Amino acid sequence: MSGRAAIVTVSYNSLDVLPPFLASTADASADDVEVVVADNDSADADELRRVTEAAGARFLELGENRGYGAAANSAVATLDQDVRWVLVSNPDVVLEPLALDRMIATASADTTIGAVGPRLLEPTGEVYPSARLVPSLRTGLGHAAFANVWPGNPWTKRYRQDGDHSARRDAGWLSGACVLVRRDVFDRLGGFDEGYFMYFEDVDLGWRIGKAGFRNVFDPSATAVHVGGTATKGSSERMRKAHHESAYRFLAQKYSAWWLWPLRVALKVALSVRARATHTR
Repeated sequence: MSGRAAIVTVSYNSLDVLPPFLASTADASADDVEVVVADNDSADADELRRVTEAAGARFLELGENRGYGAAANSAVATLDQDVRWVLVSNPDVVLEPLALDRMIATASADTTIGAVGPRLLEPTGEVYPSARLVPSLRTGLGHAAFANVWPGNPWTKRYRQDGDHSARRDAGWLSGACVLVRRDVFDRLGGFDEGYFMYFEDVDLGWRIGKAGFRNVFDPSATAVHVGGTATKGSSERMRKAHHESAYRFLAQKYSAWWLWPLRVALKVALSVRARATHTR
């Protein structure tokens, strides 16, 4: 590999999924890789620490729930400066053997690549659309208004970049469920925007990586399985609200010109309507 790598994950009552995640990190690279678990004030923090340290990883107890991006930033800040690559991953992901090495090989081959995302699979084997277009007001409005009632609408298909996931390609942003970021790029951009408590911190990071002149690359030669967990079950209404608030925050910041306020109002209405409907990803 070209330079040291580290893996960072964020736990929140994640005892059901953290052990298989940690086990998978051992085979994700042929080299030794530092693994850090940043904990957002879990009720089972003591057991999470035990499981983490038993796997040879480091447990960073934050003592409060800072949100996903802020917790990931805190973990990255503890890494030695010679760590050149950081894989940020959900704890409910299982990395396939050598997945990390394959992503690093892709990024190392081209200095314009700022981030690499693997092919992310559902437990059923279905490919999750983890490499997407940065949403515009047009695609954001169309996706918000029609995703629940017309899943095949052109705005949702364009945003999700549905289609062939067998070839390497550039993307607007890569899912924060599992993404490798070049450390110097991450530091230069200040990491994740901590104004997003959850959701859209990855969209925002990918957008800023692109604005800084770097590429976000989807690499299907590396694979991970998003198995899902129980930590967020029973809080779907709260999560749905957070998702739509973050979506509005991102697009309102991206399109902040005063003359665009009618479209921002329309977006807020569309997101409010969608928030009341059945949740779709």
